[in-house]
Formats: sequence, C-alpha cells, structure tokens
Amino acid sequence: MTQTLMASEQTLDDQQQAPPPDETPLDSIARILRLTLTIAAVMLSIWLIGDVIMVVFASTLFAVILHGLARMLKRWTKLPYGAALAIVCVLMVTLTVGIGWSSGSDIVAQAAKLRDALTTQVYALRDRLAAWPQGQVLLDYLPASLGGHGGGGGTSGSGGLMSLGSRIAGSMTGFLGSAFGVMGTLAVVVIAGLYFAASPALYANGILRLVPRHWRARGQEVMLVAADTLWAWVAGQALDMAVVGILSGMGLWIIGVPLAVSLGFLAALCNFIPYIGAILGAVPALLLALSLGLRETAMVAALYAVIQFFEGNVMAPLIQRRAVQMPPGLTVLSQTFFGGIFGAPGLILASPLTAMLLAVGDKLAPPLEDDERV
Repeated sequence: MTQTLMASEQTLDDQQQAPPPDETPLDSIARILRLTLTIAAVMLSIWLIGDVIMVVFASTLFAVILHGLARMLKRWTKLPYGAALAIVCVLMVTLTVGIGWSSGSDIVAQAAKLRDALTTQVYALRDRLAAWPQGQVLLDYLPASLGGHGGGGGTSGSGGLMSLGSRIAGSMTGFLGSAFGVMGTLAVVVIAGLYFAASPALYANGILRLVPRHWRARGQEVMLVAADTLWAWVAGQALDMAVVGILSGMGLWIIGVPLAVSLGFLAALCNFIPYIGAILGAVPALLLALSLGLRETAMVAALYAVIQFFEGNVMAPLIQRRAVQMPPGLTVLSQTFFGGIFGAPGLILASPLTAMLLAVGDKLAPPLEDDERV
C-alpha cells in the first residue's frame, strides 16, 4: 500500500514537473485576442468615466496631504492621530476663512484688474501685429479662438478677438456657471478626502478585499508605496511653488510690472504643472510688460528664464533627493497623454499620477541584472 502511494505521488510529481504542451497557433491567437479585448475594455472604461477617476484621484491626493500633515503633527506633539487630523483641518479652515475675511476684497479686486489688463493687452497686441506685414500673415493663419483671422480675412478677426477676450476674461454668466461647477467638484473632493484621511485603514482594507488572498500582502506594500510617493511629490512641489512664486513676485516688483503680487501668486499656482505651468505663468506677465515697453518685456522674459533655470538645475535636484525623481521627457509626455484623455484635470494631475504609477511599477517589476542594463 505504501509503495502504491509512493508510486502515485511520484507520478503526480512527474506530471507537475512535465513541461506544458506546445502552444498551438489557435491558442496564441486566442491569447492575443483576450489581451486586446482586455486593453480595449480598460481604455473604454477610462474614457467613459474619466471625470470620476480624476475626482477619486484628486480626493486621494487631498487625503494624502491631510494624512501627511496629521502624521507630522502627531510626531511633534505626541497627540493621537484623530486629534492631530482635527487640528490640521481646523487650522486649514481658519487660515482660509481668515484670508478670505481680511484680504478677500483685495484678492477679487486684484483678479479683476489682472483680467482687465490682460484683455486690454490682447487687443493692443493684435493691433500691433495687424500694423506689421509679418504680423498680418501670422494673424491670417492663427485660428479665430486665438484672436487671428482663422484664414477667413479681416472680418472674422474681430470675432476671434472677442472669442479670445471672452476666454481670458470670461463673461459673468459663464464665470458663474463654471464657478458653481468647480465649487461643487471641489466640495466633493474635500469631503471625500476628509473621509479618506479620517479612516485610511477602512478604505485600504476594503480595496484589499477585492484582491486575491495570496496577493494581499503585496497589494498592501504597493498601496503604502503609492501613498508615500504622493506625499513626497506634494511636499516637494509645494516648496518648489513657494520659491517660484516669491522670486517671480519680487522680480516683477523690482522691474516695475503692475500687479506683481498677483502675477507671482499666479506663477506659483501654474508651477503645480511642471514645465507647461512655467509657460502658462509667464504669459500674463509678458503681456502686461508689453504695456511698459520692449525693454521691460525683455527683462521679464529674462527673469522667468533665470527663475526656471534656477528651479530646474538647483531646486529640483535638491527636492528630488528626498522626493520623487521623474525624467523630464516622461513628465511632458504624461501631461500630453493624460491631458488628451481626461482634459484639463488630467493635465493638472498628470505629474502626481505619473509619479505614483512609476513608484508602483518599480515596486512590482523585478530589478534589472547587471548584464541587462544598457
């Protein structure tokens, strides 16, 4: 009996160790079709519910910020996590209300002045281009949405200019409608992020329950890596934004550009989007500098070039030592990719999303051997 069992076990071992049969062409075609259908289904789902995905990711990012600040306060004060999170939320609400109460009218007035000044400069810039032969050619090829003729002659240029003015300044109706939409989305992000930060283990365990049991330990490691990466990216980007905003505001004030504080704050906000944000933040300052003359415009262009050189070659390496290191080419391509799929939210959140995906991929993928490196 014992010999029979041993022989049966040996037979089973031989069957398990036997190489699988060769894959037939039909099996290869079926596997490729399954992979193609899976990728297509995932891409279709992302396309259909892209807005929801961006809201969920933004809520997660806000929860990571709250969780990181609460952990810092807990480490400094030895308070329980719940009390530290409550103090962080109270401080954030107090700071927001205090700024709105003390400087809200000034902020609104500065924003209105900046909007009017930009609209005026857009008109003046178009008039200068129209009086210049090469500029007239440029206007003929520019689309109407950017203030050009759109290939249709001078009559459509006025409509294109009005379109550009409405895009920059915005009508009151459109502003109110978009403001209510933005405020509603921000409310969802803040509330969901607050709930995520209050009970992170609850939601993390809920996600792990959807993972097969033998992958849960690995899934927990991946989630921790993703959270740490997002916090490191936010901390580094916040420092980078503060430096760029302060340097831009001070430099514009020294040059004598009007609304220097507002332009510095705008440059800091735009710098949340790496590389592309630097261009977006420099355009309003250059438009306002045109009203002062070519000399001031050249000085503003040189100022932003120096700031971006300092940020890219001094600040970024120092920040990336403790934060997230992302190749510049991959950053720009990710902004193009996610911006094309998710629109403006994808462009804004492309960098933290890419940083998280890189960290998760690095955690899951096996390291390269020495003979495999390029």
